[in-house]
Amino acid sequence: MHARVNVFGNPAASRFLKHLNAAGRVVTDSPLPAATQELVKIRASQINGCGACTDMHTKDAEHAGETSVRLNLIAAWREATVFTDAERAALELTEQGTRIADAAGGVSDEVWARAAQHFDEDQLVALIELIALINAYNRVNVLVRQPAGDYVPGQFG
Repeated sequence: MHARVNVFGNPAASRFLKHLNAAGRVVTDSPLPAATQELVKIRASQINGCGACTDMHTKDAEHAGETSVRLNLIAAWREATVFTDAERAALELTEQGTRIADAAGGVSDEVWARAAQHFDEDQLVALIELIALINAYNRVNVLVRQPAGDYVPGQFG
């Protein structure tokens, strides 16, 4: 399988991705816990059917010490007992923030309130930015049918 467009070789795509990567560094350097960041990236990527991002972020999370049990249960986080209340709130916000078109009112006040119980304003802002960012990456990769499976942790950093 080959991508429809080589986003790494196309000058316009490379410039665009450079800006997305710079935005990503803002989130990476934020006070939002790194493990939570990876869970959010994986869950949004699963929802969006982005194999490339799912591949990348599960491997990066595993490389950073995340357990296979938690990685395998991200899609079933509601029924899983391996996530903290804060992680569950972040995953819930991620789902509603990713599925905006599916909900007439967008993110519900109840979901926002649960997230606000666990994260301060700077962390909430980082969470918002991260959800928006991973959804942008997902859309690029899904549109071009970026192949998945060959990512090596740290390859882009």
